[in-house]
Amino acid sequence: MSTSQTAVHKGIVKQVLSGDAVVIRGQPKGGPPPEKTICFSNITAPRMARRPNPAQDNVETKDEPFAWEAREYLRKKLIGKEVAFVIEYTVPGTGREYGCVYLGKDIATGENITEALVSEGLVEVRRGGLKLDDQGQQQLIQLEDAAKSAGKGKWNTAEAAKHIRNVKWTVENARNFVDSHHNKPIDAVIEHVRDGCTVRAFLLPSFDYVTIMLSGIKCPMFKQDESGKQVPELFAEEAKYFTEVRLLQRDVQIILEGVSNNNLLGTVLHPNGNIAELLLREGFARCVDWSMGVVTQGADKLRAAEKIAKEKKARLWKDYSPSGPTVDIKDKTFSGKVVEVVNGDALVVKTDKNLFKKVFLSSIRPPRNAPAPADSTDSTPKPRGRPLYDVPYMFEAREFLRKKLIGKKVNVQVDYIQPANNNFPEKTCCTVTISGINVGEALVGKGLATVVRYRMEDDQRSEHYDELLAAEARAQKKGVGLHSKKEAPIHRVADVSGDLNKCKQFLPFLQRAGKTEAIVEFVASGSRVRLYLPKETCLTTFLISGIECPRGARPLPGGQMSQSEPYGDEALQFTKEMCLQREVEVRVETMDKGGNFIGWLFVDNTNLSVALVEEGLAKVHFTAERSNYYKQLQIAEENAKRNRRNLWKDYQEVTEVEEVVEDNTERNVSYKSVVVTEVTSDLKFFAQLVDNGPQLENLMEQLRQDMTANPPLPGAYTPKRNDMCAAKFSQDSEWYRAKVERVDGSKVTVLFIDYGNKEQTTATSLATLPASFQSLAPQATEYCLACVALPPDEDFKNDAEDAFYDEIANRQLNMNVEYKVGGLEYVSLVNPETKEDVAQKLVSSGFLLAERRREKRLAKLVSDYVKAQEKAKTARENMWRYGDFTEDDAKEFGYSR
Repeated sequence: MSTSQTAVHKGIVKQVLSGDAVVIRGQPKGGPPPEKTICFSNITAPRMARRPNPAQDNVETKDEPFAWEAREYLRKKLIGKEVAFVIEYTVPGTGREYGCVYLGKDIATGENITEALVSEGLVEVRRGGLKLDDQGQQQLIQLEDAAKSAGKGKWNTAEAAKHIRNVKWTVENARNFVDSHHNKPIDAVIEHVRDGCTVRAFLLPSFDYVTIMLSGIKCPMFKQDESGKQVPELFAEEAKYFTEVRLLQRDVQIILEGVSNNNLLGTVLHPNGNIAELLLREGFARCVDWSMGVVTQGADKLRAAEKIAKEKKARLWKDYSPSGPTVDIKDKTFSGKVVEVVNGDALVVKTDKNLFKKVFLSSIRPPRNAPAPADSTDSTPKPRGRPLYDVPYMFEAREFLRKKLIGKKVNVQVDYIQPANNNFPEKTCCTVTISGINVGEALVGKGLATVVRYRMEDDQRSEHYDELLAAEARAQKKGVGLHSKKEAPIHRVADVSGDLNKCKQFLPFLQRAGKTEAIVEFVASGSRVRLYLPKETCLTTFLISGIECPRGARPLPGGQMSQSEPYGDEALQFTKEMCLQREVEVRVETMDKGGNFIGWLFVDNTNLSVALVEEGLAKVHFTAERSNYYKQLQIAEENAKRNRRNLWKDYQEVTEVEEVVEDNTERNVSYKSVVVTEVTSDLKFFAQLVDNGPQLENLMEQLRQDMTANPPLPGAYTPKRNDMCAAKFSQDSEWYRAKVERVDGSKVTVLFIDYGNKEQTTATSLATLPASFQSLAPQATEYCLACVALPPDEDFKNDAEDAFYDEIANRQLNMNVEYKVGGLEYVSLVNPETKEDVAQKLVSSGFLLAERRREKRLAKLVSDYVKAQEKAKTARENMWRYGDFTEDDAKEFGYSR
């Protein structure tokens, strides 16, 4: 700007100090522009309130009437606008410059601001010293007289008291002040810009004078040197100018978000956007974690703006380079199924390409033990630790992830790769989501993990880091998990693996319990797993019964690995995918000499032994013949052989040579009269002893009388699996004794123990069974028809089961037990009226096949059934209608032994 007193100058109004003074700046050239403070000549505006100044008299002054209105009139009219101005004179000594300002590009066409103020009655003309021959000065007198006559502005003395502000210069309780505004936008005017990220403002209409630090960012600052001079950091002046030119004395909205050391944190919203985003995008600021957690207007937007500046290497980032290895874009995202949860921060994911990847949750730290005191001198050797159970909240973190993720499909986004260091391998750190939910954020929100803190220049972190910080803040506020003031939960878990004495103590309880709930913690081989039994709070090794499974490679002493048996690794992988870290049910049968339990394992009602055999990854062991699952295993093995699966890929069918089994015992014939109450599948049925009929009828009558006299309250009984209860049968609405077999939400499956039938009902139809009705043993016992088998063809099988049902359902028959397999009794049935053997009749009718049992005592019975079968073949009865299908083994005929 020129220093000539008569010259016309141009500039842009930066700030309005009062109703008669403005700050005008020039155009920036290579840095912040020069400025001039111009006082309007010949007028005096009402003085504005001033805050107490400790360096001076420390006295607060109030507004003169209409001081704020005069300032606001100029602010709204001039801020950011181009003006022309003339400097009329300079006060000697102070150097204060007085002149006239015109809104526009020149004084000829521009609006005279002095005249505008006078005509609005917002200022007073200083009449002393006005020249009578100066037309412009005389015009001011005329305008003032007109304003007085109209009672405009300050000349309306009746309204003067209403135009004095009540300014609150200090905030007494910053935390309460922020909370009282509930994160809602507040209208405000920015009064001062201290640096790029700190402003002072009046909140409207309350006139609270506050200092606001922008949430989530930090700009270069002005620091004081030893001599007391303000020294700017690199880009500090540019950042301040950037904020000034956009915010100073602009109408904005402020969202108060937090407090730091009694300083208010907030977001300033300009009509053109969030100033914090703009500063970051231009490289004038950095994101800071300590205040990012309180940002309410999208912390991700701030991170994205900073990322743009980094990519452009703008200003603060001119020397930026990534702090870690970059991730190839094609490997950045993938999806897969979670097959294992490793402690509380890592997962093993099976991708769509059948690859197994171990990934770590980005920017979180799992629970850990508190460090030992530095002065600790305890040198006592400690037992081998089990972090999953010993570290507070580690088990809860693992269980949270296991229940939410195991077997589920997840989406994985790789955030960064942590290089190997200090003998720790390289880590792939990712954000894992399921149904749009960030797993890491959920874990932190439950207080089961903490967020890693980074150096400001370290950008190797989660892309959702701010959401993690916010989740941690919520967890801390609620005091949950690791942030709880309560004592951490303790898991006292007994490891009975290999401990013969402890296993002997547990065995009877597990055998009596039937199916026991367990979690598979480790898979050693296809048929050997490590279980955690929650109810018994113990760890044990469990061997899968009924099969012979190849072993996989395993470590040997000295760090070497043993050779894997054929398909051993495949069997191991199959068992891992099927049951690792799943909730399973086990039925313990016995234990071996090494202190390992042996039995059957079920995953979602699927028998693991049968599944392995069907995949051709195991063979049926001879010990399975005594079990209830022998037939299922046989069928599964036949299917695996037929399909040449894995172990059976080179299988060739051979003609079996029957071995003669010497059995010198005589067949014991002792018929009992029974009533068949329920017919199920695979030639099995439930029957009651006729002799016990009167006792059962009397019990049922007493039960119904008791239920009528003391009706149960609906919903009072909570069903649990294996519980004895009273159940109302839907067909006749009568009460019967029952056993709970399955609880699935509001649906409950029960077995009526005195009749053998099952029904799915609701808890409202169940009640507690009084103890007096539990002493009588279940009256319906399950049996299977002896020495016969169903045909392999599905249609013939359905016909056979229908014929079997018609022959025995709800009939009184004579029954003889022939042999027992795995606790199930196989019987022959005879019609008491016709003396005809039921099985023999069905065989002779072409519905069933005779089973060639080898026991000598059954030779006569088997012989009769074989003769009946030959008779049916000759007569072409039912399944034999197309001839003897057993004579042709060609695959195209769909039959194989």
